[in-house]
Amino acid sequence: MAKAKTDLVIVESPAKARTIEKYLGSNYKVVASMGHLRDLPKSTLGVDIEGGFEPKYLPVKGREDVINDLKKKSRSADVVYLATDPDREGEAISWHLKELLGLPDEKARRVTFNEITKRVVTESIRSPREIDQDLVDAQQARRILDRIVGYKLSPLLWKKVKPGLSAGRVQSVATRIVVDRENEIQSFQSEEYWLLDAELRCGDTDETFTARYYGTPEKKLDVPSEAEADRIIADVSGEPFRIHSVKRGTKQRSPSPPFITSTLQQEASRRLGMTPRRTMSIAQQLYEGVDITGRGTVGLITYMRTDSLRLSAEALQAAKAFIIAHYGPEYYPASTRTFKTKSGAQDAHEAIRPTDVTLTPEAVRKDLTQEQYRLYRLIWGRFTACQMANAVYDNVVVDALSAGHLFRANYSEQKFPGYTAVYEEAKDEESSEIRRPLPALKTGDTVELVKVAKEQQFTQPPTRYTEATLIRAMEEKGIGRPSTYAPTISTITSRGYVVKEGRYLRPTNLGEVVTQMMEEYFKDIVDLKFTAHMEDELDRIETGATAWKDVLGAFYGDFDAELRDAEAKLEGKHIKVPDELSDEVCDVCGRQMVVKSGRFGRFLACPGYPECTFTKPLVIEMPGKCPKCGGRILKRTSRKGYTFYACERGQECGFMSWEVPTKDFCPDCGKTLFKPAGKGAKKAFCINPDCKSFVPEDKRGYRRRVKTDAAKSGDEAGKKPAKKSAAKKPAAKKTKSES
Repeated sequence: MAKAKTDLVIVESPAKARTIEKYLGSNYKVVASMGHLRDLPKSTLGVDIEGGFEPKYLPVKGREDVINDLKKKSRSADVVYLATDPDREGEAISWHLKELLGLPDEKARRVTFNEITKRVVTESIRSPREIDQDLVDAQQARRILDRIVGYKLSPLLWKKVKPGLSAGRVQSVATRIVVDRENEIQSFQSEEYWLLDAELRCGDTDETFTARYYGTPEKKLDVPSEAEADRIIADVSGEPFRIHSVKRGTKQRSPSPPFITSTLQQEASRRLGMTPRRTMSIAQQLYEGVDITGRGTVGLITYMRTDSLRLSAEALQAAKAFIIAHYGPEYYPASTRTFKTKSGAQDAHEAIRPTDVTLTPEAVRKDLTQEQYRLYRLIWGRFTACQMANAVYDNVVVDALSAGHLFRANYSEQKFPGYTAVYEEAKDEESSEIRRPLPALKTGDTVELVKVAKEQQFTQPPTRYTEATLIRAMEEKGIGRPSTYAPTISTITSRGYVVKEGRYLRPTNLGEVVTQMMEEYFKDIVDLKFTAHMEDELDRIETGATAWKDVLGAFYGDFDAELRDAEAKLEGKHIKVPDELSDEVCDVCGRQMVVKSGRFGRFLACPGYPECTFTKPLVIEMPGKCPKCGGRILKRTSRKGYTFYACERGQECGFMSWEVPTKDFCPDCGKTLFKPAGKGAKKAFCINPDCKSFVPEDKRGYRRRVKTDAAKSGDEAGKKPAKKSAAKKPAAKKTKSES
């Protein structure tokens, strides 16, 4: 009796293959293609532009054994299920596999898994479809567009700027976004203003509260100068304060929508410190399947490349049952929450969510790595919270009036946690405004002025992009799609166009020079609206509304004309990339040091080489602000290799600390909070001696000696720290939390 044939299922990764094979049983053989097996050649353009943009695909070198094995297995199978990822890229990989393996239409069947669970996998296998050629054509168009731009522009950059450079349709625009922000920062004109905080005492008691100057009862006003601040202080010092109004009420906060690709990358960056690429790598593992005790291999989350906020009816019902059972009916809203997907989104998949809400993060923690657990907890919490009731806050606003000047104090206290019992979104920037409980007051009460504190402030330029905020900007401007955000940021940093300093992205001189050249000679390539329009055109190809070769033809005509014009204008020219000057001076010869790149990254070097060969590490900008002058705090290293933190203004300001600055601010004085150096979670504290929440050095989590003023000044100059103090610092050298 002849042996029955088994059907073949081809996926992309071995992990996914193992999970799916357990679900399907012995009648199916599941194998992995390990990604693309056919692509454009590396050494040549590989696109016949004159022949209607026909691509020339070749088997990927080094993958011959995989290809031969797949050909052998596919010949002996009745049906070959092409089960690559459920997006354009996955559709294109399935199409390439069909062509490469020579599969006839009736034998090649396409299946997709939005989640890798037994139910979804078996249902999908029972309902296969044909390969969606529109999806394939959209991916081909993207690939060929990027190939044309890269292979036509990069050689020009090599000749005119620097060997080894690259240009890309999306990466060039992303670099421009970072450069434009840097130009905004450099051209920003800071303006002075003053904050006035009145400390007020209630009646004959010792109870006080602080109110900040607001303006007049009619409108909000700024205090532009010290003279104006002194005038207001003089006015209120001679007149009594009375409570002008007390407004009490409740406020409600709604939960954020479930994650899509961009918001997951943003939140993982803010909350977990993960790069977008790392986030997607860990999410891929959670999607493909993890061995869970008592359950076997389970795909824990749905597909993670999506821009849709849609949730299935089954998922919504499961969330409702879980919330009511574990938190109570009051934690579920009056009606099921749904979220509107933004216009232009592909909406091919659900939002990112857990495949089974009953698999709580704590229930699976022992089966996950630390990174898997932290990311799964984030996804599970966001999904669960998005179906919970609003958080409710009691809010009170007190206005105190004196001599026509209004001072305002407000305070909110949580009345009902609602969704915050599960999840609360992190913020890019924290407010420094003081928030303290207010005494019982009523309109018409008289309060006594204790003192008015004035503080000079300056308007700040826009902050540099972080990876999270750059992704948000790209999404808002329509640049790229869910699958391209992480690779784009990795590309512009690895190519040296942008550097990461602390959390922030800054363009290098190379990035600025290349962007300036692109803006001058290739306006369309770096034009944000044009690039967003091209993404829309790719979406139109996907829906079958336009032909992919027509889109390529329309693009190439203008691009080729710009390329020829640029080559003519740049004939005989070479664009020099200026040295990137630092604020540091050479310890040996006193020259202003420049930034160089080497095998191990960027470093500072003396421009007097070879006469002077002195080098030292780059400084890194930290979160928070200098508690003395409000400037940036920089991470520095002493000559002995110990890490300390100092104001960017150096000895002009004089601030330095061994403690690590955080992004949080003291609720009492508004100054940056610090925490002890070293690994693990550490409690933040206030180092402002004038604040009532000040924590002395001997109570900051470890014992240490108080350094003398001489030792401090020695550290600031980069000299050897005092022995007894420095001896306690070696653990700080490799602290992850400091970056």
